[in-house]
Amino acid sequence: MTASKHRGTRPTLLGLAACLLASGAGVGCTGIDASEAVEREVLFYMGGSGERALETFRERAAQISIVSPQAYRTDSLGYVTGGVYPEVMEVARANGVQVIPLIVNPGFDQDLMHSLLHNPEARRRTIESFVALAAEHGFAGWQFDYENFHVDDRDAFTAYYRETAAAFREAGLSLSVAVVPTDGSDGTTSFQQYMQANWRNGFDIAALAEAGDFVSLMTYAQHGGPTAPGPIAGLPWVRRMLEHALSLGVPPSSISLGVPTYSGLWHPVHNEARGARVGGFEIPHARATEEIAEHQPEMTWLPDLGVHYGFWSNEGIYEWLFLEDARSLEEKLNLFEEYEGLRGISAWVMGAEDPEIWDVLSRRMPAARP
Repeated sequence: MTASKHRGTRPTLLGLAACLLASGAGVGCTGIDASEAVEREVLFYMGGSGERALETFRERAAQISIVSPQAYRTDSLGYVTGGVYPEVMEVARANGVQVIPLIVNPGFDQDLMHSLLHNPEARRRTIESFVALAAEHGFAGWQFDYENFHVDDRDAFTAYYRETAAAFREAGLSLSVAVVPTDGSDGTTSFQQYMQANWRNGFDIAALAEAGDFVSLMTYAQHGGPTAPGPIAGLPWVRRMLEHALSLGVPPSSISLGVPTYSGLWHPVHNEARGARVGGFEIPHARATEEIAEHQPEMTWLPDLGVHYGFWSNEGIYEWLFLEDARSLEEKLNLFEEYEGLRGISAWVMGAEDPEIWDVLSRRMPAARP
């Protein structure tokens, strides 16, 4: 069993164009007829076992093509551990949803990843485990979510991915990879240089797309824990990352556009290990609405970025919120429609979303089935 590739056309664009003309800036383009929408692959990640995520999956499985639990990990010797919760499997089977678990280097440990990539026996052990676990549990395939490996290991990672793809083809399994996106630069500031060398430029996106079934381009986390406050996935950033991947010759049908469902909250923190610092934290929509209700900030819509933001004083120190909600998702889907033939979306993370996004997805992107 393999994940089918859906080469979408663009019949939604006529409806979108009419909406844009009618509304001027295009805000709140909710009049697009669902009958015009092309079925596309809707992948949702599950980041844990929280009841909110399970409840969402039970209620919304019919709107999802693939569920990808972040459920397995490997050590430096290639031993694979973890498991998908039985209820996830039950709901998926009942609704025809493919289960494609994520495999991670726990803690995104760079030394672990380097050891794994340069140990042929460890790589072989992981591949054999992936095939056996898929056969045992009925997984449709796997997605690599290996992150934080140095650019010097780029070729080793590609070779490992190709080895896995060859074994998966024989086993009838899908293989995909979650890619931290890049614009191909080396960076100019010290922070950008660190990110490019350790997180972004280690992925040979064109080679990975050719070897496997698709790449999930994680265009979120533009701003996050170590950065100043800013949008999780501002529209110019999403466009830049997507256009760079396409410029490398990656077929649109091999790209699943990563979209966030979580919001970002920045505030100062202190602990004994790291002292005082400003931290950016991923928070679910429910928590974001609680913060807004408590602090009553003026939430400002940034049309060029496609996001609301607000800030408030907490004992004289300002805290910042960048809100991902149904409106911001709608704007990302408007951008998505500009690029013909994209495979679908990969959304991080189930349970964190604004409940209203499901109406947006139903209207704009009905889930394709294999």
